[in-house]
Amino acid sequence: MFASALLCIRPASAADQVSRLPLADNNPFPISAAVSVSAGTDLYYLSGAVPPMINKDAPKGSTAAYGDMETQATNSLTAIKGTLERLGLGMGDVIKMTAFLVADPATNKLDFEGFMTGYKKFFGTPEQPNKPARSAVQIAALVAQGALVEIEVIAAKPRKGTAKSAKTTK
Repeated sequence: MFASALLCIRPASAADQVSRLPLADNNPFPISAAVSVSAGTDLYYLSGAVPPMINKDAPKGSTAAYGDMETQATNSLTAIKGTLERLGLGMGDVIKMTAFLVADPATNKLDFEGFMTGYKKFFGTPEQPNKPARSAVQIAALVAQGALVEIEVIAAKPRKGTAKSAKTTK
């Protein structure tokens, strides 16, 4: 005689497959100290996004053509959001970000506060509370002259059909 059994393992929830370690207790800064991704999760590597030109009348290659740091950060992240949506993802799926920032040539100062104002429109909000691990580095210049911001991200989404089942026969 043969007995058979079907073993079904509940797939991990999205929260189980991507976990975020907050910064120190009660730290409101909108990044995670670390993010881990479990098996059964697809990773998406997005190329760096620079802001679009917003003032076609400004001199080519000028900061005025792209806007101030807040505007450029917001517009770069909006472009990333659009790419993620084309992949069926959202900003909450971003697990790692690298932001390349340039000082404003008019002041020779980095407007990190302006960058953060744009950034906080997308991460750590009531509508989108997920926070990626993030690095922000100041560089001398970007290839797109006049751009002050380039942002690249890695996103993660649990793979569809991650439920596992095994058939055991005795």
